Amino acid sequence: MIARLTGTLAEIGADGAVIDVGGVGYSVLASARTLDALGPAGGEVLLLTEMQVREDSMTLFGFGTAGEREAFRALTSVQGVGGRVALAILSALGPDELSLAVSSGDKAMIARANGVGPKLAQRIANELQGKLGAPGLAGTAGAAVPRSGPAADAVSALGNLGFKPAEASAAVAAAQDELGPDTALDALVRLALRKAAK
Repeated sequence: MIARLTGTLAEIGADGAVIDVGGVGYSVLASARTLDALGPAGGEVLLLTEMQVREDSMTLFGFGTAGEREAFRALTSVQGVGGRVALAILSALGPDELSLAVSSGDKAMIARANGVGPKLAQRIANELQGKLGAPGLAGTAGAAVPRSGPAADAVSALGNLGFKPAEASAAVAAAQDELGPDTALDALVRLALRKAAK
C-alpha cells in the first residue's frame, strides 16, 4: 500500500498529476484544491495518498492534508460514492465545509459538487452524520503536511512512533507555532511529542 509520495512534480493536469519519485512517475488523481496548492511543475511536493485496487485497475489518489484524506475515506464508505465523485466533492468543499454541511444536514451544499444529485447528497449527509468530527475544531482536520525541512522530518519522526498523520501534522504545526519557523529538529520533535500526548 502506498501511503505517501515525496518527489518532483513532473506534470499537472485537470484532475491529477504525475509525481516523479526516484525516476518512477506515479499518476495521482487529486481534488482541484490539492492540485492548486502543488505549485508549478519541477517543484518538490509531498502528497498523502490512498490506493484503490479493483479487479481491472489500481488508482492512486493524492491529498495535500490529512484532513482531506480522512474526508475522502469517509466519503468513499458511502454507497454510490467512488473515488472520482469523492474528489469532485472535495474540489467543491474543503474538509471543514463538508463536515459543516453534514452536521447541519445541508444537502444543497453537498450537491454543489459535479456529479452529485439531491438523492446522493442526502445519503452522504445521513450516513456521515457524526463520522467527520466537528468543523473548525482542530488543526487535525486541515493541518497541511509540511513538504520539506525540520517540520516534515518531525512529522515523519512522529509517524514512525505510531502517531496518525493527522495527529503528527497537528502536533508539529502547534509546536512550530510556539517555537517559530527556524526551530531545530530535536526541539521541534520534543515539543510536538508533548503536544501529541495531551
